[in-house]
Amino acid sequence: MSKEAKDKTVSTSQVSTKVASSSGGSRKEAVKVGIIGGAGYKGGELIRLLIHHPGVSVSFIHSRSNAGKQVHTVHQDLLGDSDIKFSGELNDDVDVLFLCLGHGESKKFLEENNIAEKIKVIDLANDFRLNKDASYQLPITGNGKQATRNFIYGLPELNKDKIKTAENVANPGCFATTIQLGLLPLAKAGLLKEVYTTGITGSTGAGQSLTATSHFSWRENNIQAYKTLTHQHLGEIHESLHQLQNSFPPSPNGDGLGVSFVPWRGDFTRGIFVSSQIRCDESLVELNKLYEDFYTGQPFTHVTKEPVFLKQVVNTNKCIIQLEKAGSVLAVHSVADNLLKGASGQAVQNMNLMFGLDETAGLNLKANYF
Repeated sequence: MSKEAKDKTVSTSQVSTKVASSSGGSRKEAVKVGIIGGAGYKGGELIRLLIHHPGVSVSFIHSRSNAGKQVHTVHQDLLGDSDIKFSGELNDDVDVLFLCLGHGESKKFLEENNIAEKIKVIDLANDFRLNKDASYQLPITGNGKQATRNFIYGLPELNKDKIKTAENVANPGCFATTIQLGLLPLAKAGLLKEVYTTGITGSTGAGQSLTATSHFSWRENNIQAYKTLTHQHLGEIHESLHQLQNSFPPSPNGDGLGVSFVPWRGDFTRGIFVSSQIRCDESLVELNKLYEDFYTGQPFTHVTKEPVFLKQVVNTNKCIIQLEKAGSVLAVHSVADNLLKGASGQAVQNMNLMFGLDETAGLNLKANYF
């Protein structure tokens, strides 16, 4: 890359030369990051978080279609926050790459670009989330070498210790995150049986490209079920729950076992509200304690006895969970922001863990309550 091109990708955000770590020590230098696919919703959220992160230097933001444009011409709320420009080239002088590409595009990107093995990768698509895809062999290079990237599933409340030593992380899906956080404590206790889940998501969950069902005129005052019982996040949900309770099926098999999930398109912009039902003999007091104990030490997942609602979590990296019980039926409500805890915020949380930073660094956000 030419000096001129490199100059265009330098962030104007200032970072200290020493960065506090989660272990009480310090990194000598800020983490240098690159973002691939910076023009979409997930890329925009990452930029907003990282240009203000106390331990990060944004080296470049890649977008072929917007190369040379200032980032704030696409993400207009960033006017005055940064003068960084989109780059059409890659820069190897980074510690970690965030891939904010469409599903299936991350594998193509790694195949087509010789990314140095020393660079860590956090993928926000679904390319590497399942066990069968977690070990990915890249094409043989001109010198006869063939690299393998091994991906850890990046749900911190499940795999925090593994994430801390990971070279590559597959960031979970938004519905998958919200559903799993509502069910993990039950799996840990071996209490999962058939689960019936409904969940509603905002229009940003469909991505930035317009489709017939993402136009305002269609979404306004409207709700629709979609991908009934076949949603693409079911595979990762089952694998995570099976990890904690091996009697639970590792994949949906259509026989009435596991998680039966009906997702809905909502008439709002962002956020996910999930309700899961399961038969359970334990008392509500016992179950609340089970959940509180499981999430002790998890800074972004909280259990409450009050009714939950979307405005508690929109614009935050939180997931908030509430339990209700009638007879032998337990209802677990969980809410999260699909673009933050369900995508870019969780990706930054994973980066913090991978580089020994405070897990909450750059993520102490205020909810859009009013």
